[in-house]
Amino acid sequence: MSWWDDAVHRAVAEALLAGALGAIVGVRVVVRRLSFFTMALTHATFPGVVAAALLGINVMIGGVVAGTVVTLGVVALGRRAGQGATAATGVLLSAGFALGAALVATRNGFGKDLSALLTGSVLAVGDGDLIATGVVLALVAAVLLVFGRQLTFSGFDPAGARSAGLAVPSWDLLLLLTVQVTVVAMVPAVGTFLAVALIVAPAAAARLWSDRIPVITALAVLFGTTSGLAGLYASARWNVAAGAAITLAAASVLPLSMLLSWCSRSVPGRGLARVATGPGDVRTENGS
Repeated sequence: MSWWDDAVHRAVAEALLAGALGAIVGVRVVVRRLSFFTMALTHATFPGVVAAALLGINVMIGGVVAGTVVTLGVVALGRRAGQGATAATGVLLSAGFALGAALVATRNGFGKDLSALLTGSVLAVGDGDLIATGVVLALVAAVLLVFGRQLTFSGFDPAGARSAGLAVPSWDLLLLLTVQVTVVAMVPAVGTFLAVALIVAPAAAARLWSDRIPVITALAVLFGTTSGLAGLYASARWNVAAGAAITLAAASVLPLSMLLSWCSRSVPGRGLARVATGPGDVRTENGS
């Protein structure tokens, strides 16, 4: 088997793992309306990834450290009187990107490496990257499965969760750290800046078809993994950057799903029922 065949097989595996990882976390991001935080995190993680690359260590280490600092900063600033989490997120987004740009400027000839960090280099992933992504996928899936009820309860009814004895800020922090680890794990596939599309778009598309978290998650995983494979095919077929192709494939899922959802509802008797009850229902009391 040639080196190229090995690289393609690893790229396919990484695309499938990243697509599934982004999808399961993306469901929580979408239903909790954390898309802006996720976008900010992709930028704010950038300096840690750059620093790790400059030091010659695993980029995931730098990304996790930087992302954790940013997440704690958002939580801390967001809880201060008169200081909204959105404002704190926006400030840290700009600061993180500026710090990353400053670090890049300290080393000439970093352009090629920088491109891989920003948009990914899925055809260059190694066995270590696959193992890391697989481990993160297993851990994140376990966290969301074991603590899914607490995360949902604290997110949609904070007052009720507090009355039930749940430490709401701690559960919020757990969710934000889960998003942060996911972003870092997806760097080899789609880089820091493009990860947000693979996280948000499949889940947002799946959200159009159901109000039940298990159903949304299953559809999101289907959309995410399909986007990864479609992006790789487009990259090989038309010689475009794999990370960008995967991102575009994921982004196209949302408008296509919106169109199909609208068409299904425009046909009498063919609309997809979205009424659901129980702990997995993500609709609010007013039905939104």
